[in-house]
Amino acid sequence: MATRAALFDVDGTLVDTNHLHVTCWWEAFRQAGHTVPMSEIHRSVGLGADELITHLLGDERDPDQDAWISAAHTTLYGTYLGRLPALEGAGDLLRSLDDRGWRVVLATSAGEAELTALRRAIDADEVISAAIGSNGGATGKPLPDPVHRALELAGVPAERAVFVGDTVWDMEAAGRAGVRAVALLSGGVPRDALEAAGAAAVYEDPTELLARLDSSLFAELEGH
Repeated sequence: MATRAALFDVDGTLVDTNHLHVTCWWEAFRQAGHTVPMSEIHRSVGLGADELITHLLGDERDPDQDAWISAAHTTLYGTYLGRLPALEGAGDLLRSLDDRGWRVVLATSAGEAELTALRRAIDADEVISAAIGSNGGATGKPLPDPVHRALELAGVPAERAVFVGDTVWDMEAAGRAGVRAVALLSGGVPRDALEAAGAAAVYEDPTELLARLDSSLFAELEGH
């Protein structure tokens, strides 16, 4: 059994979906009577649905709307499930890490149907050991619950894992779980924001991380 785990966020990290989520959340809020700037929604992508709604609408909102807004987003986003685009190099990155002895686990806030579509887009199921989504009972990022659950599924301690994500919420969740993290710019979050949130290194996309694995945090852990 692998003694190291590569934990991955999915949206914006392995699959190019962040801006689809922005559009769908914007429309879901609009249908509920809220005008939320897309720039603010984009900075909130990566949070779990409950956390995102609270973050954007605040504690003064009508909480009875929350479930409806979340369901509207799910319905709107569902129209894209058959054509989600994997980021270039995503599947190759996971396969390369598996070849190097890493156990690959996905940690996402996606629901079951969405996670199935994301995995289909990545097309690397043969090397994905496990996946935790919003149906797994964990509180969403930036709380560390999804990362803790991913570690449990991988069967490794925090110091034997690396988390890869694309948002400040990913970096904060990993940090709170005691897992070192690297970030990708493919989700549209600025480098300085990712570094400020705790990223040990920042890469453009999965392709660059794959090309630089031998000088990355992964290689550092392989030497211990």
